[in-house]
Amino acid sequence: MDVRFINEQTIMIYFENKISEETYRNVTAMVRWIREKEILEIQDIVPSYRAVLIYFDEQAITPSKLIENLELNKFNEKNVHAVNQTNRIIKIPVQYGGTYGPDIEEVAKHNRITVEQVIEKHTSKPYLIYMLGFMPGFPYLGGLDEQLHTPRRNQPRLKIHAGSVGIANNQTGLYPSDSPGGWQIIGRTPLKVFSSEREPMSMYEAGEWIQFYAIDEQQFIQIERDISDGNFNVDDWVVIENVN
Repeated sequence: MDVRFINEQTIMIYFENKISEETYRNVTAMVRWIREKEILEIQDIVPSYRAVLIYFDEQAITPSKLIENLELNKFNEKNVHAVNQTNRIIKIPVQYGGTYGPDIEEVAKHNRITVEQVIEKHTSKPYLIYMLGFMPGFPYLGGLDEQLHTPRRNQPRLKIHAGSVGIANNQTGLYPSDSPGGWQIIGRTPLKVFSSEREPMSMYEAGEWIQFYAIDEQQFIQIERDISDGNFNVDDWVVIENVN
């Protein structure tokens, strides 16, 4: 663990420099540790893959006093193992390939596997949501199979459709809304995974899990139609269960 002063109102607590569930547990435990201290001068706590950013009122407390009040010397592995991680898996339907996943053949070619193997590997396991970022509701997912690791596109697209599922290097993610982007797009879900007009706005949150499952184009169109007509029953398509 490494503590750094970013500026007069921000400090960062770093953990091991890698994306892993172990590092994430440390980050999650630290967030809980900080919140339990109930330090009024702290204005915001922002977790990421391997660090926790703390914003505080520099008029009310000095950085050194804040560090003292956090009692970081007492933070240890017991705190990590005491964290109650969620077991919730949200299973999301995806149409892979074709116009929905224009880069799936590139991912297959880069990794010397078939398109069918790309789909099989991508749907074979749940992915931990490390954080939401880049845009509201965009989940950064860890645990991508090494045989699916693929660099970003050389030429980013000006528009990636909402619901698109992509790969960038060792990560996979889901675009909640239309956006420019350079991820390799392998599929798309017809679900509206994020909406500012509902509460909660996102179907998922950091610390939960997402697992994708394949559907065909007819099913994709049917879900889109049901959503548009107001007849969509989330329980018919979105499976929520617990990690074993």
